[in-house]
Amino acid sequence: MAAINEKGLLGKFLVWRVRYIKEKQFIVMLSILVGIVTGLAGVVLKNMVHFTHMFFTERMQVDSGNLLFFIYPFIGILLTTLFVKFFVKEGISHGVTKVLYAISRRNSMIKPHNNYTSMIASTLTIGFGGSVGTEATIVLTGASIGSNLARLFRMNYKVMTLMIGCGAAGAIAGIFKAPIAGIVFTMEVLMLDLTMASLVPLMFTAITSYVVTFFLMGDGFVFSYQITDKFVMANFPYYVILGIFAGVLSVYFVRMNLRVEQFLGRIKQTWKRIAIGGALLGVIIFVFPPLYGEGYTALDDMMAGHSDKLLNNTYFFGFRGSAWMMILFVVGLIFVKVIATALTNGSGGVGGVFAPSLFTGGVAGYLLAMLINMSGIRIVEPSHFVLAGMAGTMSGVMKAPLTAMFLIAEISGGYALFLPLMLTSVISYLTSQGMEPYSIYARRLAMQGDLLTHNKDKAVLTLMKLDKVVETDFKTIEVDATLGDLVKVVSKSSRNLFPVLNSNQQLLGIVLLDDIRKVMFNQELYSKTYVRDFMTTPSVVIDINDSMEVVMKKFEDSKAWNLPVLQDHKYIGFVSKAKIFNTYRKVLIHFSDDE
Repeated sequence: MAAINEKGLLGKFLVWRVRYIKEKQFIVMLSILVGIVTGLAGVVLKNMVHFTHMFFTERMQVDSGNLLFFIYPFIGILLTTLFVKFFVKEGISHGVTKVLYAISRRNSMIKPHNNYTSMIASTLTIGFGGSVGTEATIVLTGASIGSNLARLFRMNYKVMTLMIGCGAAGAIAGIFKAPIAGIVFTMEVLMLDLTMASLVPLMFTAITSYVVTFFLMGDGFVFSYQITDKFVMANFPYYVILGIFAGVLSVYFVRMNLRVEQFLGRIKQTWKRIAIGGALLGVIIFVFPPLYGEGYTALDDMMAGHSDKLLNNTYFFGFRGSAWMMILFVVGLIFVKVIATALTNGSGGVGGVFAPSLFTGGVAGYLLAMLINMSGIRIVEPSHFVLAGMAGTMSGVMKAPLTAMFLIAEISGGYALFLPLMLTSVISYLTSQGMEPYSIYARRLAMQGDLLTHNKDKAVLTLMKLDKVVETDFKTIEVDATLGDLVKVVSKSSRNLFPVLNSNQQLLGIVLLDDIRKVMFNQELYSKTYVRDFMTTPSVVIDINDSMEVVMKKFEDSKAWNLPVLQDHKYIGFVSKAKIFNTYRKVLIHFSDDE
């Protein structure tokens, strides 16, 4: 821990804390503080989004389409982009991915502005109809609160990482009123190790955030409709089908989301990207108004048996009595929701895929229930399938089956459906895992080698930095130098390996001391023999931007002990297995120490 400055109120408090409060006790106190602040942040965000949403939509007529559904999302994305571009001045979308990146690559440090900027941006995006969710926003906010409070009190990397997890757990616990799901989310998605040293603070934060939210917003859940009926065992096969369907759908969700965002990412001009993305999003929401905002109202209507309300504010309002029109409309919602979400984020909006995955799964569950009931084979309760579909798709998209089943059980008011939720979540997870091994949050980081995982070896390699293990004390020699020149270099070196460079500092080869040992004392050859005569070409080279996992793979494939490192195709040094192993041991001790 850095030296504490005794000057100032904070400095005096830190000195007093070190003297009189043990670190374990202070971590618990800090986790409670994180829970209080995160709970308050969740209440503020939910209310800002809700009242903004209601202000723009409560006076709309429901019996026809409305062009405002085309205009509002575009305005929201424009305002969000202006806020991010001129006030924040860095990207703040994809909140959960940013949290994972902070843990893996930024020593768990998150910039202080994330305590509030993503909340403002998300309110502008979702309040004006952007088809994303608030959950990723509040997770980033909570994680930022945890990180910055830990930094304020001069805590080390392990405690900062734990406080990030506490902030995330408190965020989910508060915004969903689901403390168990908040804890499990941190373990599954943020990949914190499950130890008592981490579990106790997480529990304190989740409970505290839940209590704060309860006192300020009451005991209502996300949905007004609460499940009271028990699971019917005869419906078991249909939940298996739903699990497979949700698994395949989650793969579609992840891949389509990334493809649409990549399409918009290739549009380099900001205003052109806003125009194209905003216009496409406006068209989709104009045709499918249930995609306006988070979409929880539509899910609530389906569970309460008011599915005809899905056609409100559309030009299909007159077809409410047609079952086939409802099926076609629902199918459209399932496959278009992810496109609307990607257009929102890709064109400049700020929000997450948490709510969209729940929406997609819920509508898919409702579709299956409709088809079963129309077939006459059996009559099933649509609300049960809506909830199971939500759990299944969330499990496949986030690769978090435990989070999915506990979250849906908590927000539905009980555990009467825990068995079908478990069944659907697990089957969806297994179905999607074979086709898409990474969650939507982790896929980008995994492709860059920046993902921290539960695998200790991979986690430690992720935490290691290549530039910290590069050795630059090797004496170099030019390719046109003579043996005599090389002998002079050898006499000044403590190494037995010599990089051969050209005039542009590009690596051409390597000379080993063993290769010249037999001739290096024969002075007759000093002026007649050249370095290029002894030079060998390295079988593998390392780029300074390679991840440590890639570096270790190159060592394994080449069977080499030292490999040259290049930057912009120019030689900068060597990295050795010995240096990596020594650094690995140090990081492993720091990473694994459980006080």
